[in-house]
Amino acid sequence: MNVSYAEARNIVFPKLASAIDGLVMKTLCQRSQSHISEGAAQKNVFGETSTTDEVLSGVNLKGKRVLVTGVSSGLGVETARSLAAHGAQVVGAARDLKKANAATDQVSKDAAANGGSFEVIALDLASLTSIRACADALLKKGEPFDVIIANAGVMATPFGHTKDGFETQFGTNHLGHFVLVNRIEPLLRPGGRLINLASAGHRFANVDLQDPNFERTPYDPWVAYGRSKTANILFAVAFDARHRSRGIRAAAVHPGGIQTELARHLDPAQSQAAIDRISKESTAAGGQPFKYKTIPQGAATSVWAGFVASAEEIGGQYCENCHVGQIVSEDKPLTVNTEGVRAYALDPKTAEALWRKSGELVESISNE
Repeated sequence: MNVSYAEARNIVFPKLASAIDGLVMKTLCQRSQSHISEGAAQKNVFGETSTTDEVLSGVNLKGKRVLVTGVSSGLGVETARSLAAHGAQVVGAARDLKKANAATDQVSKDAAANGGSFEVIALDLASLTSIRACADALLKKGEPFDVIIANAGVMATPFGHTKDGFETQFGTNHLGHFVLVNRIEPLLRPGGRLINLASAGHRFANVDLQDPNFERTPYDPWVAYGRSKTANILFAVAFDARHRSRGIRAAAVHPGGIQTELARHLDPAQSQAAIDRISKESTAAGGQPFKYKTIPQGAATSVWAGFVASAEEIGGQYCENCHVGQIVSEDKPLTVNTEGVRAYALDPKTAEALWRKSGELVESISNE
């Protein structure tokens, strides 16, 4: 009988072999995590007004490869720029390549000037065919990623459906990234991270696994947005639970209130009236009036969670203003001006139920 060295090792010294394998994996993960956090201060000194460049000050990302979705505007462009400017190899994904190439001209310049690299690939999160084609191209290339930042999304859209029949916001914001990330998960290095862009808007609604596509429920654009953002958080919770044994961690981040193209479906007058009301209520309660973040401030929590915070700190958590958010009970009112995450968005049982439901939904659409 021909027995390989590896087989003989496992037969004769099973406990020793297991211990060695565990030590090797632990060492690989520790090396990767220490390199991700290289240059970061041990104590978190960042907050609401911190910018991407401040958060990444002194952090060397040369040799790190990152996928960022939604690089045709706003937070995605700034996230890609800040990482490439610190030496990372950034792959940006976008539906409209012409728009993305124009929007990321500075990203390419900063990458070239600082030893990084940047490229744009096609990805339409509202089409499973496009998602699978993008993922398969990345798998064929076979180059691993250290961090995936699932940044792309839509907000408060009129009622509609993706190309595969899913409600637009749930299908684009959650299911699109669910399929993409799970398909390319083998490319994540031990010690890698998944960062999902969520929102304080998760407070509008928990997920509805019985009617995810509003087939029986009257459509409300903000309820739909809330469901999709809660799903982004729950996906991070479930992904973290599945992959932490490999040293891979996942977190969700709320960027804050920022003026970007995400608000293109909103009526400007109604939006301003809502901001004025929030500011009035906040100041009456002794707080501060609402103030938009700049785009570099909004993208700061994404890069903080991806490269600066410790893995144990952010794994399976909801982050905001460059720190881990605290659970706030549902009997306590929250506004866009206040911090906190609802417990249902971090519930592991709901996260597993959403994972199963998401798998059933996308598997019902042909892989061909």
